[in-house]
Amino acid sequence: IMLLTKVSTYLALFSAGAAAFAPSLSTRVTSVLDAHKDLDDDGGRRAFLASSVITTLVGTGFAPAAHARWRLLPLSGGVDYKAVAGDISSIIKEDPNKGPTLVRLAWHSSGTYDKMSKDGGSGLGTIRFKEELAHGGNAGLGETAVPWMEDVKTKYGDSLSYADLYTLAGVVAIKELGGPTVPWSSGRVDALDPSAVTPDGRLPGADSGPPGADPSDAAHLRTIFNRMGFNDQEIVALSGAHALGRCHTTASGYDGPWTPTPTMFNNLYFSLLDSVKWTQRDWKGPFQYEDEGKSLMMLPTDLVLIQDDDFKKYVSMYAKDQAAFFEDFSKAFNKLEELGTTGLKSTTWA
Repeated sequence: IMLLTKVSTYLALFSAGAAAFAPSLSTRVTSVLDAHKDLDDDGGRRAFLASSVITTLVGTGFAPAAHARWRLLPLSGGVDYKAVAGDISSIIKEDPNKGPTLVRLAWHSSGTYDKMSKDGGSGLGTIRFKEELAHGGNAGLGETAVPWMEDVKTKYGDSLSYADLYTLAGVVAIKELGGPTVPWSSGRVDALDPSAVTPDGRLPGADSGPPGADPSDAAHLRTIFNRMGFNDQEIVALSGAHALGRCHTTASGYDGPWTPTPTMFNNLYFSLLDSVKWTQRDWKGPFQYEDEGKSLMMLPTDLVLIQDDDFKKYVSMYAKDQAAFFEDFSKAFNKLEELGTTGLKSTTWA
């Protein structure tokens, strides 16, 4: 009730002050407040009230929706994040192959952070904009994971930000596919337009320099991850997400799964990387590696993890100890999802 009273008071004062400039705006804001003055302290109703007033402001042109600095603040108290997680979990249960793509969505929405310029990261939910989806590393997400989340977003409305939804989807998918329960925090605020989209090229690539794994690929990984504030161990731990999913020629141009269990989160990526003989695949596509059975693949930036001694020691460690991998991955993925964010609140979702 206290929060609702404050919202009503501030908006009533704003309505009175705006009357001198826009009488119709004052009338419309007042009508929204009067229509819902009997609301109790239920979070969903508070979110509805705030959404209604913002809609009024935008509808009158007083708060232009296209202005980058006008952002709708989610009222986190009005969201049952366990329920949101349950809805995401149901999507994955119905089709486990969607799980790895949701991890990719969360990863790529977060992996644009730059610790020097202090921009990028998951905080503004910008990966939903076509400008960011057009980045090379995000190929296919605009036709898969982003639309898959729309029904969930619609169900919870403006009280749930896209930024929170996408990052929550990542940790839910990891757990649903057998991985660790990654800590997660809520409170991200969506940008309303794509002006906050960062330049293309901030995500790790599959190959750098000459075709095939070589020192340039190790340098590329360190450049990308060090920019975000990650060290060698965290680079290897996060690379373990390749236990999930597969490459598609229609998206990245590469083809095939990294492991025979692409919908199970485990340490098999490291075990295979460390023990299988990988050779160049003979095909018309980009340079990639295949196993002797020709059913699995690795990218040049995967193989370099066993060529570079500083990376390889962690590959060997995680190949032998799944518990250690889960622990380190959980910490690194939580860090990844919170890069560049402020004001988050630790949230129980599982």
